[in-house]
Amino acid sequence: MEPRKMVANSDEERNVTSFLNELYALRANLLIHNHQVQIEQHYVHGHKASDYAMRQEFKRAEYLHTWGEKRGMQFIDAKSNIRITRIHFDGDLARISLVQSLKLSYFYLQSNAPSQSFGIGTRHALTLKKNNHGWLLYKEWYLDPLEENPNLIPVTSDGSALPFVPNHQDIPPGSKYNRKRAIAYANKYAGIAWGAGNRHRYNRSYKDYTTAGGDCTNFASQVIGDPKEGGGLPMTSKWRYFYGKEGSESWIRTDSFHRFLIQSGYGKMIASGLFSDIVKPTEKFPHGAVSQLLPGDLIGFVMHGDVDHFSVVVGYDNQGYPLVNSHTADRYRVPFDLGWDKHTKYILIHIRD
Repeated sequence: MEPRKMVANSDEERNVTSFLNELYALRANLLIHNHQVQIEQHYVHGHKASDYAMRQEFKRAEYLHTWGEKRGMQFIDAKSNIRITRIHFDGDLARISLVQSLKLSYFYLQSNAPSQSFGIGTRHALTLKKNNHGWLLYKEWYLDPLEENPNLIPVTSDGSALPFVPNHQDIPPGSKYNRKRAIAYANKYAGIAWGAGNRHRYNRSYKDYTTAGGDCTNFASQVIGDPKEGGGLPMTSKWRYFYGKEGSESWIRTDSFHRFLIQSGYGKMIASGLFSDIVKPTEKFPHGAVSQLLPGDLIGFVMHGDVDHFSVVVGYDNQGYPLVNSHTADRYRVPFDLGWDKHTKYILIHIRD
């Protein structure tokens, strides 16, 4: 959905907008410089919800910094753009809804290749509290793709460098599945993530399931099945979208979608396993099983025995790292395992052309 741009119509709204722009810019800077950035002055000290919200920002900065170290990357820039969609004042409190588009840039330490960027989009519900000096963050909720334990970041089984190499520059046309259109669809409708098209709106022909359990599978189905702009795989009696209504179970539910892909023959499982399993060089997969994915293929993410999420492979960075787009939270050309831990199991699914 496209957020409504907030037009300040009072001094208080302008003050709130200014405070939030400063806070989110500082938090973006924290992601790059870790504990060197001070954000404490923007929180209500001693208030449980505010203290928790502040700790989460330091935790996500630590996670990103540690993940980059383990991948041989250095993050060099983070740019935040927020759009306020609602402000409601209630005495000394202000209740806010906003969306953030975050651009993160990185380069590889052992490479002369130029830096590259990816985007994340998040939806925030927060409460501010006013004191004699201005506004402070009182509490906040958002679904954060970086909210993981830095100590649980997976690495290769022997601790060696990742075996990725640049590949799959040419996208095969396919007779049944149009990969180029599927990738273009995934990039156009990646939502509020930095880099996405369509003015950061989802495709309005489809229901948004973000608040009804998540929209990731609905998005993956659209990418491979939308007949006008997507990959154009024919819908079936089990897997289809009823325009003006909703999608079938196999269209919108992760486990049902996974079963449909394999049982229908639309998808072929390349491999499955933990991070160390799918990146490990083998005789069959010299650069790891994950390197066999083509742009337009899918990755399923399994937590606690259930398929929890789906992402669409849209390309590779200049070192061959697979990049994905998804909804909930919105991602645009994000390294495929960013935001997941060592307990996550990956299902690599090739969509048959």
